Amino acid sequence: MQTEVENKEYLERQRRGRLMLLTMLIFFITPIIAVIAMYKLDWRPKGESIGELVIPARLLTMNYAFMSSDGNVIKPDLWKDKWSMIYIAGNCEDKCKTKLHNMRQLHISLYKEIPRMQRVFITTSQDVQQFAQDYPDMLILNQPGTEITALSDQFNINNESSIGADRIYLVDPLGHFMMSYAPATDPAQIRKDVTRLMRYSWAG
Repeated sequence: MQTEVENKEYLERQRRGRLMLLTMLIFFITPIIAVIAMYKLDWRPKGESIGELVIPARLLTMNYAFMSSDGNVIKPDLWKDKWSMIYIAGNCEDKCKTKLHNMRQLHISLYKEIPRMQRVFITTSQDVQQFAQDYPDMLILNQPGTEITALSDQFNINNESSIGADRIYLVDPLGHFMMSYAPATDPAQIRKDVTRLMRYSWAG
């Protein structure tokens, strides 16, 4: 009798273990399948204004010792573990200032997801003191100049230079440049796109 009870308990534990394993597999594999489908099928939800997928996604490299505007050395793993929302410009004039403001508002609107996103401003300008004061939580990369240009070139798409393109670029938490948003894209639509990606992402 005791042996029969023990066998039933063993079988029940085995069943629960298999169910838990299956659940975990579904949890981790489903997002991967969804992302692959987006890339392969160029999937776009109907009625949604979203960004342009970079196909294939580009793994960004940090082969130089970059420095932030406050003189701190940037680690090579800058693009890892967080989503990155990036803007690139030479001299930051009106449209650039508007974009930086929109990026901050978009970031704030993420609410509980704010820690999963970082904002990065890449610029060849050396006069960034005002931007550092206005956006203290935004990372500004502007040194050294030659290497900054090489870094910005990794974001070139559609045969256009990222410097002056007035686009917002998105990098995933694995360091892949995978999405860009045209200058006229409504910030509200960008927010919908970003929150959807973060919701279904298992990284970052």
